[in-house]
Amino acid sequence: MKGRVLVIDDEKNITLVMQAMLERAGFETMVYNDSQSALQIIENEDLDVVITDLYMPGPSGMDVLNYCQSNSPRLPVVLITAYGTVEAAVSALKQGAFDFITKPFDQNELINVVQKAVDTHRQREKEPVGILQLSEKQHAQTSEGPNLFVSSIIGSSPPMQEVFKVISKIAASPSTVLISGESGTGKELVAFEIHRNSPRVKKPFVKINCAAIPATLIESELFGYERGAFTGAVTSKPGRFELANEGTLFLDEVAEMPLEMQVKLLRVLQEQEFERVGGINSINVDVRIIAATNRDLESEVKTGRFRDDLYYRLNVVPIRLPALRERKDDIDLLVKFFLQQFNVKLAKAVTSIEPIVLDALRDFPWPGNIRQLENVLERMVLMSDDSLLRVADLPEDIAQQANLVIPAAVSSTSESASFKEIVRKQTQHLERELIEKALEETNGNITRAAEKLGLSRKGLQLKMKELGLKRPID
Repeated sequence: MKGRVLVIDDEKNITLVMQAMLERAGFETMVYNDSQSALQIIENEDLDVVITDLYMPGPSGMDVLNYCQSNSPRLPVVLITAYGTVEAAVSALKQGAFDFITKPFDQNELINVVQKAVDTHRQREKEPVGILQLSEKQHAQTSEGPNLFVSSIIGSSPPMQEVFKVISKIAASPSTVLISGESGTGKELVAFEIHRNSPRVKKPFVKINCAAIPATLIESELFGYERGAFTGAVTSKPGRFELANEGTLFLDEVAEMPLEMQVKLLRVLQEQEFERVGGINSINVDVRIIAATNRDLESEVKTGRFRDDLYYRLNVVPIRLPALRERKDDIDLLVKFFLQQFNVKLAKAVTSIEPIVLDALRDFPWPGNIRQLENVLERMVLMSDDSLLRVADLPEDIAQQANLVIPAAVSSTSESASFKEIVRKQTQHLERELIEKALEETNGNITRAAEKLGLSRKGLQLKMKELGLKRPID
């Protein structure tokens, strides 16, 4: 399965046509003609993208967008709009919609937009949350201007204090920023923090993941295209640079950008102008660029995979994010935050953690950084049966690193636990190990993993949901 798509449109014929097109392309598709009912699906289902009509009875497409931004901020929303209402769709893009398609829509355009949205969602799912929700008062204060620095990034360690210091110094400037750091360290959070504390805070913060966009589409994504520029271009569409005008454009995974696109990006950085694909008129923009990479760009330059002139243009203000193993003083704060978060998400009441378990978390090297810590704590909270996280709740690799022995099911279960409950726990533990191993051996391909386990694809998906295992990228 390429991804799970929810289509919302009050016109039944539109939803049936889109469902047929998407399912033929390999997407699992749900359709709703009642937008109010669809909101409940968004809350309860594991989706990759929502496609919604802009104007409908009941909650409108903008209402759906606002709902997703409040309740599922990582979920991309694609708007359907009539040809004469493109301006409204562009306005929605500036407010956070992923993309839009116009009626009558082209099948190739629909599939391309949905595939990009699915890829982007799965990239976003890899990123750690690691950010505190701002109160309305805090947000209003910060929006008044760049002088009041309110950080929403969790961390008080010396390495993070240095990061905060740099952000506070450079946020108000228009200078280009290059954020480097290992995968899972929170580069997007830092980029948004710079924008949020800049004079551009009331203008768009537009992001694009260069690794999630096919090389053949990245130019039209950045610069937009004119009607008729290529097959499927049934209307003109602005690119990310236009949408970010007077605001900030965040180029994530910039090292993945093809060399031919690096030349065009360099020109925009130098001249602040570009042409849409298929266009002849130059478009001037005022955009602040923040780029991020988990690679060593200096090494990429030496090997010829990244242009040296573009590197120097991007590297005006470098910010290096420390790996989690370099900021272990922050682990207690992060653990506290994630426990609160997962108690709400999973309807649990875990309020404390054994000191020996916290020591094990502090001492673990965390190659996946905050993202890995987040996933580990979600699993521990999910599988815990009381308000205290114990050694028995630790993943085996973390326990082994700390030279801890995970108690057997009998010793880690209360004396009053039934034999049936003990067997259930042991069975779940074994099922989890077998599924994780099968997914690892098949590079996350659910169909092949199901075959190895002797299950149907649907059976494996249901079992993964039961065990709280996240669906990998197919």
